[in-house]
Amino acid sequence: MHANITLPEPFLATIEAILPTHLTMSDFIAACQRPLRKSIRVNTLKISVDSFCQRAAEKGWVLSPVPWCNTGFWIEADESVVPLGNTAEHMAGLFYIQEASSMMPVSALFTGGESFNSVLDMAAAPGSKTTQIAACMENKGVLVANEFSASRVKVLHANIERCGVRNSALSNFDGRVFGGWLPEQFDAVLIDAPCSGEGTIRKDPDAMKNWSKESVLSIAATQKDLIESAFQALKPGGVMVYSTCTLSTEENQQVCLHLKEKYPQSVEFVSLSSLFEDAKAAITDEGFLHIFPQTYDCEGFFVAKIRKLSSVPHPEVKKRLGQFPFTKANLKLAQEIAEQLMKTLEVGIPDDTSVWLRDNDVWLFPNALEPMLGDFRFSRMGIKIAETHKKGYRWQHQVATSLATGNESNCVTLSIEEARDWYMGRDVRPAPQTGTGGVLVKLGNDVIGLGKWVGNRIKNGLPRELVKDKNLF
Repeated sequence: MHANITLPEPFLATIEAILPTHLTMSDFIAACQRPLRKSIRVNTLKISVDSFCQRAAEKGWVLSPVPWCNTGFWIEADESVVPLGNTAEHMAGLFYIQEASSMMPVSALFTGGESFNSVLDMAAAPGSKTTQIAACMENKGVLVANEFSASRVKVLHANIERCGVRNSALSNFDGRVFGGWLPEQFDAVLIDAPCSGEGTIRKDPDAMKNWSKESVLSIAATQKDLIESAFQALKPGGVMVYSTCTLSTEENQQVCLHLKEKYPQSVEFVSLSSLFEDAKAAITDEGFLHIFPQTYDCEGFFVAKIRKLSSVPHPEVKKRLGQFPFTKANLKLAQEIAEQLMKTLEVGIPDDTSVWLRDNDVWLFPNALEPMLGDFRFSRMGIKIAETHKKGYRWQHQVATSLATGNESNCVTLSIEEARDWYMGRDVRPAPQTGTGGVLVKLGNDVIGLGKWVGNRIKNGLPRELVKDKNLF
């Protein structure tokens, strides 16, 4: 119970002025004082929803469906010994711990069964929506995941890696650059905009401690710049979702209406009233979802879906990208690498990817990324699959997490104790087995990594950022 949360009087007065008539301030305050229900999203890049539900039942986890996300569930689980984040299922990337309302923007983007070949996630860290988009895309096409904060890019990449995403390209820029640098490049854009966080009070009792109307208006000015840039980067006919975890109309409706005023002939608001059964309880006159915490017992949130009807002007920029450090492998070399990977690990290279080289490193890029390579600088593209050396190729961790299925014969299944050691960065000795070369490592039927036989020991190949040190499953 967050009975001591900070709710400044000017903030409460602002909420009272915008609260729909069917809601009450007493319910709003009571909802803010209730801790959030924990929720998770099943990662269908790794496991089906049905298979996950069966596992959850075996573990005694109680799941309740999130109505706006067919892979989302509220969860009741005993975390007194092992937190959900340290369970074997989470570490294997089978699910993502994600607040229920934050699943809504991606659901809105893909509502109606749309499929997209190129998607921009403009403010991506820590990766909940990025990995959700990748799952909706089934790892096909290209997903550009941008994060302005350099310190958060590392967390974003770790989550992408854990969840087996292979169609992403990461960048580290202010989102305002996309309209000029990649105009009309994307079939779909998600802009989960930086905001004042008024809806997060249930997760962070101090979220509103330094709230002021001045800061709200300042953030709204930035949001208007970002939504313009996102719209310019969108192809005509494409769709964009604008979302925030805040409640003020200045950061929500007014930002979207600003875009409509700027491009009146090109902006169409797409109603979200049929996104899920009870969506009308939070729908606005424009068809946006303006969610107060008591409406669905979740965080406060805002979601708008916008279609681009025609081209709009975009900023002209001078590009100085420098020399691109990768070269595309020729057909013969690409085929050799694919054959070696299949021979040693029985892992195939997807048809919609290409092999690229940088010094001694071998990478897989999504083919849909190629049109952007000469126009934009990315910090990381696709997945690194190997390092070359005198005797061939040293395969890398993402071969296991992003390409392997668990049905390969060159696998070693670890015991729970051995898997614990593995996730703590230690080598394992799965007696009485021995072998040579690279080997896929599994827990049950989940591929959790890639190691190398050294006698009767498997040398640990887990990247440092994925190593855990305590409270493991």
